[in-house]
Amino acid sequence: MDIRRDQGRNIEAGTLKKLDLYIIKQFVSAILFALLVFAAIFILVDIMEHLSDFLDHGVGLFLIARYYLVFTPEILKLITPVAVLLASLFTAGRMSNQNEIIIVKSSGINIYRLLLPFLLVSTVICGVMIYFNEWIVPMANHEKFRIEKVYLQEHREGWWKYNIFMLDGPDRVVSIGYFDDVTNTAVKVSVQDFADTNRTYLVKRYDAQSMTYHPKEHVWVLKDVIERTFDGPNQSYKVLPSLTLKEITFKPADLAQKELNPNDMNFDQLKRFIELQKKSGNDVARYEVDYYSKVSFPFATIIVVLFGVPLSARKKRSGLALEFGISILIAFIYLLVIKISQVVGYDGIVDPLLTAWLANIVFFAAALYNTAKVAR
Repeated sequence: MDIRRDQGRNIEAGTLKKLDLYIIKQFVSAILFALLVFAAIFILVDIMEHLSDFLDHGVGLFLIARYYLVFTPEILKLITPVAVLLASLFTAGRMSNQNEIIIVKSSGINIYRLLLPFLLVSTVICGVMIYFNEWIVPMANHEKFRIEKVYLQEHREGWWKYNIFMLDGPDRVVSIGYFDDVTNTAVKVSVQDFADTNRTYLVKRYDAQSMTYHPKEHVWVLKDVIERTFDGPNQSYKVLPSLTLKEITFKPADLAQKELNPNDMNFDQLKRFIELQKKSGNDVARYEVDYYSKVSFPFATIIVVLFGVPLSARKKRSGLALEFGISILIAFIYLLVIKISQVVGYDGIVDPLLTAWLANIVFFAAALYNTAKVAR
């Protein structure tokens, strides 16, 4: 008797394994197809929009291909949740229309167990997206930005930074005429120190022809310097061939990031950027929201599965067109909630961490309610 029970359990386990593999195969195939279609549409629309810019600047086919190759990671980051949602709706809907879900339910498998292979795939995709946000997307966006700057804006060569102003702490302002991040050299530099009791009162100023960063010592060295000291109506100055300012806290990478969008930074770079802005006394709510969103946004791939599978698990007369429409509607509402929460988060009305996760929390609660309703 016990042997028969064990054999029944083995058969049941083997059947579940085959069912999981079948669902995973169908789900992954649908995701890849959706990603391919959405990415192709996205790229074609973008090419039509920027074709005149490419032609006006004489950009060749090879460079255009390279441009969209490095643009692809950003595109994939944006369309992946929608692709996963559409794939979950299509896979579950197809199983429902072919009576496969009815057969599965009649064998004693509930909606929660049916969700397991979908959630397994979406969790893997979530992990991959987090890795994308950390490494692939920032590197690709950096190269995309370089191509736009060099080839699409009057062929400007190199990474020259013009007219940069940095708040290095609440009492110091550094202005730079231009900066070359290849040699880590700034030219036409002015460093102004203000009184900590009255930040409109200038106490010292350094004007230098150039300023070079020494990575081993982690210091900036000014050359051909005029140092002016202000004491009420009196002032004194002296000329120095060189001067090391250990008090300057920013690094060359921080200057390069002045032109970067938070989406073009990895976690470490954005965290460093936020710390620098805090030291300067600037409001960092916007950047903190973007920082936390780098982790929260990939979790949308898990939440949309909780929405999509129960929604399509019921047998109904509908085709791919309806599934596509539902996925677009849910994605639109989800992005709308993200944008609304970002507005209040950027203004500092809501905590940045809560802002980044607010859309996920709302949709996760709605997805759990929808799943429980279908299970009944």
